[in-house]
Amino acid sequence: MVKSHVSIITPSFNSEKFIAETILSAQNQTHQNWEMIIVDDCSTDDTVSIVQHFAENDKRILFFQLNQNSGAGIARETALSKAKGDYIAFLDADDLWKPLKLEKQLQFLKDNKANFTFSFYECIDEVGNRLNKRVEAPKTLSYRQLFFCNYVGNLTGIYEKNYFGKIAISTTRKRQDWMVWLTILKKIKKAKPVPESLAFYRIRNNSLSASKVDLLKHNFAVYRSFHGLNYVSSMIIMIGFLFTQLIIKPLYVKKI
Repeated sequence: MVKSHVSIITPSFNSEKFIAETILSAQNQTHQNWEMIIVDDCSTDDTVSIVQHFAENDKRILFFQLNQNSGAGIARETALSKAKGDYIAFLDADDLWKPLKLEKQLQFLKDNKANFTFSFYECIDEVGNRLNKRVEAPKTLSYRQLFFCNYVGNLTGIYEKNYFGKIAISTTRKRQDWMVWLTILKKIKKAKPVPESLAFYRIRNNSLSASKVDLLKHNFAVYRSFHGLNYVSSMIIMIGFLFTQLIIKPLYVKKI
């Protein structure tokens, strides 16, 4: 029986410190039937030469370069356009997968007759030290819950291409993943995560996660552009978002 083919979408930009470890975490998967499509957004460090070395030695790694710096959204959408897998998964150039990530998720999808899933994940700092923090999610995630807070870690999401098609990725520079999950949940209404940690999310000093002001700004933009809400409605919805972000979501962050 042929195992499901997975397309791994990876944008890169000045990721020389992390990209090799990220690629190795894909190569170390127990599920080996995958392609990793890396699209570089005009890096000025050694990212390109590192990825090219891996691509030369592993034909499953496909490498492309953008002609001008355009943001992660364009890089992801470019990678998606090249994808040939049965499933689409996402792994940014500084994050890591545990070896059983794909195998467990594909089995979970089969067992639950589902077309989309995600998982819990753990946090590491910029140099890879574990922060003893696991980010979980509701056992059943509804569209309404996702509307007020993105519970899906981008590095954990995987969906069936033949069911959803290739879901367009926003060209905005931030929060593209949240819009993908919203598109999915709008169709299927509810989703379940694999209830264990299958990945490591790297918190970098200059990341969006490190700036709460930027988080508010970009989330407001999602309500305005993706949901088509007017300014006043978006401001009102932001109250619900803040409540969820400050009161509800922390309940799903566990010390380990």
